[in-house]
Amino acid sequence: MLIRRTFIRAGAAALALPLAPFARAQAFPSKPIRLLVPFAPGGTTDLLARILAERMAPLLGQPVIVENKSGGGGTVGAAEVARAAPDGYLLCMVTASTAAAGPALNPKIPYHPVTDFTPIINVAATPNVIAAHTGFPARNFEAFLGELKRRPGRYSYASAGTGSLAHLQMELFKSLSGTFIAHIPYRGGAPALNDTVAGQTAMILDNLPTALPFITAGRLNPIVVSAPARTAQLPEVPTFKEVGMEPMNRMGFFGIEGPRGMRKDVVDRISDAAGRALLDPATRKRIEATGSVVVSGTPEQFGEQIRTEYELYRQVVAKQKLSPD
Repeated sequence: MLIRRTFIRAGAAALALPLAPFARAQAFPSKPIRLLVPFAPGGTTDLLARILAERMAPLLGQPVIVENKSGGGGTVGAAEVARAAPDGYLLCMVTASTAAAGPALNPKIPYHPVTDFTPIINVAATPNVIAAHTGFPARNFEAFLGELKRRPGRYSYASAGTGSLAHLQMELFKSLSGTFIAHIPYRGGAPALNDTVAGQTAMILDNLPTALPFITAGRLNPIVVSAPARTAQLPEVPTFKEVGMEPMNRMGFFGIEGPRGMRKDVVDRISDAAGRALLDPATRKRIEATGSVVVSGTPEQFGEQIRTEYELYRQVVAKQKLSPD
């Protein structure tokens, strides 16, 4: 207030130019922000969104309202955000499925994952695990790979749907390992996981937080994980890097983005609030309790990661000759 009074005394003309950018930046946000989760409630994306929104709201001075809009493997909700006004009041939780795997497989999706959005912040990364039904005749990676090579086409894997991250990651696994496993797509991760637990499919690649309860209960056998190092939850299970499949050793990401064309001051305001929220020990503890790893970083870093992931899965689609049909 003291600074403002000083400028007022200096006269309206002197005030107009230096204060205009400051006033414009401070105008955001002036109403609640909607954070759209393009999946059904209860999954990892939804949980992370709600943890973050709760902490960001007091930092932004406005409610951050989490909304769920599922469909199309996350692409329906993502498309709604791509079409929105770039004012920062409608944001989206973005995942490797909506920003890389899905668009790489289906170029008819009504948005481009790189050019139609404004990256804001990478919130967290989650290890993935290949887990097999307890009836699968292998308990470690070497035996698992040997069985797949001895009996090509005998086994199947479940995924959350055609074009999902799990689908394309398993196709990358098949390419790197020289194996053939039939793909059984489901209408979501939960039914895919449930049928693997029940033995309807032989295996699944899933988020570690989702699969872990079944692994702990002895209803699935963990084979290999994607993580920088062995996880505390599964210390006996090797990473993909350890077994010679480093391209598979990538965790799923969960971040925030908005429509393309957002002003830098608005992006910085949201990114700063999210980054400060992620520094809060209580928030970090809640995120890490899900099995995820807090990431943070700049909008530019997140944008580069999205580009890298998208190009990787475009190559997988081309090499494996995959189609969305």
